[in-house]
Amino acid sequence: MTQSIADKTAAILSRLGVAPARWTGGTMPGVTPVTGEEIARLTPDTPETAARAIARAKSAFETWRNVPAPRRGELVRLLGEELRAAKDDLGALVSIEAGKIPSEGLGEVQEMIDICDFALGLSRQLYGLTIASERPGHRMMETWHPLGVVGVISAFNFPVAVWSWNAALALVCGNSVVWKPSEKSPLTALATQAILERALARFGDAPDGLAQVLIGGPEIGEALVASRDVPLVSATGSTRMGRIVGPKVAERFGRSILELGGNNAGIVCPSADLDMALRAIAFGAMGTAGQRCTTLRRLFVHDSVYDALVPRLVAAYASVSVGNPLEGEALVGPLIDRAAFEAMQQALEAARAAGGTVHGGERLAIGPDSAFYARPALVEMPAQAGPVAEETFAPILYVMRHNDLSEAIAQHNAVGAGLSSSIFTTDLRESELFLSAAGSDCGIANVNIGTSGAEIGGAFGGEKETGGGRESGSDAWKGYMRRQTSTINYSRQLPLAQGVVFDI
Repeated sequence: MTQSIADKTAAILSRLGVAPARWTGGTMPGVTPVTGEEIARLTPDTPETAARAIARAKSAFETWRNVPAPRRGELVRLLGEELRAAKDDLGALVSIEAGKIPSEGLGEVQEMIDICDFALGLSRQLYGLTIASERPGHRMMETWHPLGVVGVISAFNFPVAVWSWNAALALVCGNSVVWKPSEKSPLTALATQAILERALARFGDAPDGLAQVLIGGPEIGEALVASRDVPLVSATGSTRMGRIVGPKVAERFGRSILELGGNNAGIVCPSADLDMALRAIAFGAMGTAGQRCTTLRRLFVHDSVYDALVPRLVAAYASVSVGNPLEGEALVGPLIDRAAFEAMQQALEAARAAGGTVHGGERLAIGPDSAFYARPALVEMPAQAGPVAEETFAPILYVMRHNDLSEAIAQHNAVGAGLSSSIFTTDLRESELFLSAAGSDCGIANVNIGTSGAEIGGAFGGEKETGGGRESGSDAWKGYMRRQTSTINYSRQLPLAQGVVFDI
């Protein structure tokens, strides 16, 4: 007999060490988009339990900040080892709860492993500066200190990777972490917490409450946002969510790292390798059923190659395999829920009203009525109008013609979000223009690859309505620390800066 998804989920959670009491017998449903069926009943946290968790995290921070950074790195090394051992099970759980195809579920866990490796190395490289002083006999230096409790609010589409980007850096920087996952993906969070707790047990002397997870709805996120004991909130979600979180954190003079919407675009130039462009566009626009913040949503194709490329894209959209990600070899899984499907249909209707020609987009009869599978939609638009300027979190690609690269770049930049971007060209001048100050206004700009699939080594984030935050690699660690400038006078004199004289 074929094992049901609920039974498969239970078996995975058991192997990963999640106690049944955490996901059975509660009031909060856990649902898989693969079939739309309920697979768990969780007991949600409350603002009161959240307040207690924050208090424990604050106490843990006061101990953890004094642990040497290389020793803190040992914890994320152990976490990486535990993730390697749990990769298959956690990847499968990501597929069940987020609807990702198996390679994407496994890829997300690999991202977690990679950021642990990065953070381990970082634990010995939290460098400050020595700065030349204008005063003789003085030394000036810059030091980075732990910040405090870091609140992480993550979205359903990367239910574990986004937490790891934040947590791995926050922990080696000397902070404690309280995580509020999406209510659409609580099981992967509980599983990740169980994996982390095994690493903590092996580590041996970590303070209680160093890293916690809170399950629940918006009220839990609001508790993190409102608490003065949470100096940093890293929130991933919609621009609408960011407009709420950002001002509330700023009102109490806290910090926020915001990873918000991304109406990402690509430009295809006359010299582009069209075979390469076709593959990159297909994954960028259809991968994860269009539910990535870096999904390719707008495409500007030069008029000279439009008729050579776009019909091939239309054929790829018509033939791409859509189906249950837990069975067979489908490349596109389900939308997360009914609301996502309805938003997709509304956008397609608006595109038709604006003169667009829609290829695909229909609902597919896969699984029960409670699951929402749709054929990805390619929409040929006469201009960037109607829904094109807004992000719809679904597999819709709007395609438009262009005849001038500068004008295409201007259209590319003429939307609110500024996350990821790409250009397909073999012309050095075109690629360099796109990467210049006069080119893409996004936090990520790629040449001859798509908008999706960022590596952990580079800081991830974007500009404008994307929020300006940066997570993961490069020097993003500085966002999790406070900077202190110190000056030491080792002379027997007291010269003042800027030549000020104040003798008494």
